Amino acid sequence: MNDNLRDAPSPENTAPAPGSVAPSSGSPVSRETSAGDSGRGLSSSSASPVSPKARGRLAGMNLGSTQVVYLALLATIVVGWILVAIDGGDLLTLETVVGVQQRSAALGIVAVGQTLAILAGSLDLSVAYLISLSSLVAAEIMAAGSVPGAVTAVIAVSVLVGLVNGVVITKLKVHAFIATLGVALIIKGVVDHLYDGPAGRVPESFQHLGYDRIGPVPVSALLWAAVAGAAWFLLTRTRYGYRVYAVGGDPDVARLSGVRTDRVVIVTHVLCSLCAGIAGLLLASRLGAGAPTVGTDGGYDLESIAAVVLGGTALAGGRGGVAGTVGGVLLLAVLDSVFNQLEVNSFFKDVVRGVVIVVAVAVYARRAGRKRP
Repeated sequence: MNDNLRDAPSPENTAPAPGSVAPSSGSPVSRETSAGDSGRGLSSSSASPVSPKARGRLAGMNLGSTQVVYLALLATIVVGWILVAIDGGDLLTLETVVGVQQRSAALGIVAVGQTLAILAGSLDLSVAYLISLSSLVAAEIMAAGSVPGAVTAVIAVSVLVGLVNGVVITKLKVHAFIATLGVALIIKGVVDHLYDGPAGRVPESFQHLGYDRIGPVPVSALLWAAVAGAAWFLLTRTRYGYRVYAVGGDPDVARLSGVRTDRVVIVTHVLCSLCAGIAGLLLASRLGAGAPTVGTDGGYDLESIAAVVLGGTALAGGRGGVAGTVGGVLLLAVLDSVFNQLEVNSFFKDVVRGVVIVVAVAVYARRAGRKRP
């Protein structure tokens, strides 16, 4: 194995082919390359063979961030079940499991879109206000008797907002934080001017989306699973996904490799806004009407970013994935369920959630630092 690694061409003598993607540190291609580079370093080193103790430490470090977040989720469920049992309750009932799925579905859909944006080295702070706008547009058009027209209108509004975000970031060179915050304030102004409270009406046929379930699985959770599965496929099985990782990892290298970085960022923001629009439709189906504060009251902008980071996706971009985000969303939902059953006050709840997020990011940063040569 070491002889093969010694015969491999050095990075200095290897140039990217025209139109190829220079993989980032988080893409599947880069992980293979990193493994090869590590092998070359070990084979060419004059040091003595790695001891069994050191090999054990290296094997432990190979535990990915996705595995870490799911282990944390399992630990939270076990500890929460014990605490609730001591308090005289039962955490693992069918009602609680269904409730966790229903509460996490809307946030999960938004977080999937936010994952795409963050992986590309961007983010989106307009999702909360776009959710509110989408719910109002959908409810008012449905009140006129056209469910397909309402869904089409929400898709159109979401695509428009995503295009504006992407174009402002890529063409006007405005930082994503400022660009999406500005778009969020524009949407807020429009909503505040046009609506004083709930508006429109959602027919009962569409409310099945928010309340029906198949066995123990709500339809809303199946919708979330479909969105997450589609995003996972895009990121791992298409050229677009590899380009997202490349742009997030190093946009300059990706550009020199022939990737149209501006197009990738714009498409990513359109998909992120579409996820927010879908979440707006879901929340409208639950409320039975549109609400101008449904997105901001839920804190879907910062909550989605927190879930993405908790799932192991780097805020700098280029490393992470949808699977970790799903685990992060479920972890936040389980924490909420435990706090609700223990009747913890909201102040302490926010403190604990904040500590969990900070500790998780610190652990991921420390692990990433150890993996660097």
